[in-house]
Amino acid sequence: MIPVSTSLAIVLASFEPPVDPDRGDAQRWAAEELSKPQYASAKPSWIAEIWNQFLDWLRSLNGESISGANIGVPLIGALAVVLIVVAVIVVRPRLNARKKASAKVFDGGPALDADAFRARASAAASREDWQTAVVEQFRAVVRAAEDRAVIEVQPGRTADEAAAQLGRAFGDAGSRLEEAARTFDRVKYGKAPATASDHAAILALDTRLSAMKPDFAGKSANGLAVPR
Repeated sequence: MIPVSTSLAIVLASFEPPVDPDRGDAQRWAAEELSKPQYASAKPSWIAEIWNQFLDWLRSLNGESISGANIGVPLIGALAVVLIVVAVIVVRPRLNARKKASAKVFDGGPALDADAFRARASAAASREDWQTAVVEQFRAVVRAAEDRAVIEVQPGRTADEAAAQLGRAFGDAGSRLEEAARTFDRVKYGKAPATASDHAAILALDTRLSAMKPDFAGKSANGLAVPR
């Protein structure tokens, strides 16, 4: 295992900052990196507190009360780089974990068959709840493929993974599957509005796939229920 100190040295070296950055460079590095929306959205409370304190300190350097400012310029640059490294190391895994957790097709509720999801989608469409109709209809597409043993049952499968796997079995519907997956993610996790046409497109895809015979020829068994 590589020691933490060695890992930090490698990460710091990759930034290759100027040997002698001025105060403006240091402020710009920190502001540009740590003010990005993804760091704020992760809300790591202690990072935010340290960042706010660091910003206050940088602002204080604009005053006339700081003497010998040139002596501290290299230190300012080093602190800015360290803060960037800490933010990337701490926040990025949280963002990746959140993304992974929020992309699943199925929630942790009771297992339902494809017809149950279709009934839910139809009921939602009848009351013009297009968000729910889109989500449940896409789930019907995926569950129908599992019920037919086209793809393996895979807990935690994402919409993109489902579309890619089904696209290998139903090549002619590949582009429609990708579009349906994007619609599902946009509506379910992006909280975007859905329309009747969004639901109609996924319903038509569900109907089409139900009538198609999967093609496993030359396909690996990565996610597919390939007959052995």
